[in-house]
Parts: sequence; structure tokens; C-alpha cells
Amino acid sequence: MSVRRVLADEKARTLSKDDIYSMLSNRRRRLVLDYLRETEETVSVRDLSRAVAAMENGIDREELTYKQRKRVYTSLHQTHLPKLDDVGVVVYDRDRGTISLTPLADELDSFLDGATDRRVSSWSVYYLGLSGLSMLVVALAWSGLFPFSLVPGIGYAFLVAVGFAASSSLQVYAERAASEDGERSLSTFLPDVGLRDDD
Repeated sequence: MSVRRVLADEKARTLSKDDIYSMLSNRRRRLVLDYLRETEETVSVRDLSRAVAAMENGIDREELTYKQRKRVYTSLHQTHLPKLDDVGVVVYDRDRGTISLTPLADELDSFLDGATDRRVSSWSVYYLGLSGLSMLVVALAWSGLFPFSLVPGIGYAFLVAVGFAASSSLQVYAERAASEDGERSLSTFLPDVGLRDDD
């Protein structure tokens, strides 16, 4: 893929979900993208393969065996770099043996930064709150305090079960709607109480 073509395509192109999932489904490609983001410059495939092999094996580059380096180099050269180049997140020059990121790769930042792994979703916070409220109600009913003593224990168990069933149904609906239009979340269905996906 030529640099001119990449720059022209970037203006009109964004990555599809399928592109993103396909690229990031392989650990070696994630390591490639992480390394290129760290260096922020054009690198040789040789240096890239050494860096990736070292990361995969958890050792310094100087400790790599020829077999470890060669295995990663071959895999990058034949499979992973052409795939990343085809999608448009890198420019892979086979003749020169160099690779660099394109601005389109910025769309992967939130995935590569681990934001989806580290972020506490609004649903997690919601279920934590619902659990806390359920435990409080059950504790008050168990203590025999008025008016909680008026309802039998099975009534509170049913109430808690209904609360979680309704919440789970709402989450399934919200996630299906989000997969269709990419916008709905818990905040779509509840008043603003600080539970936002974009925090």
C-alpha cells in the first residue's frame, strides 16, 4: 500500500467493528501496535520482530534465540503486517522492510490502552448498588424492625429476585440496542446519577 493512497483513504475511512475485532483478536498484532505506538516512528521489521519476540517471551532482546526471532519475523512478514496494512492502520513497505502507523491507528487507542479492561462499566456500578440495597432491605427485615417485619422473608426474596431479573433484562435490551446503533447504555434508561459509560 502506498503512502499516498493511505493518506487519501484516511480522510474518508474509519475502521469497522469487524476490522477492529479482527486486528485485536491476535496477541502478536496487539504487541505490534503497542510497540509502534511507543516508538512513534518508522521501524524496521527486524527491530519490530525482536521487540515483539522479547515481549512474548518475557525476556530482554539480547536473550532471544535465533529460533524465537525467526518465528516472529516470519509470522509478521507473511501474515500480520500485510493484514494491518490492508486495513490501513500501518504502512508496510516490503521492499524496504519498514513499517509505521497511520493516523487511522488512533481509532484503536481506547482498546490498546486497556480502557475497556480497566473501566468500571455503569452496569457494574448499578449492580453493586442494587446488591447493597438488597442486602440492606434483607438485613432490616431480618432484624424485625417495623414496617419491614410486616412482610414475610419470602416476599423480600421475591422482591430481590424481581429486581435483578428486571435489571438483567434491561441490560440485555440496552446491549442489543447498542450493538445496533452504538449509542445506548444504562444512562439511556436511568436518570443521571453519575453512572455514565464515558467517564
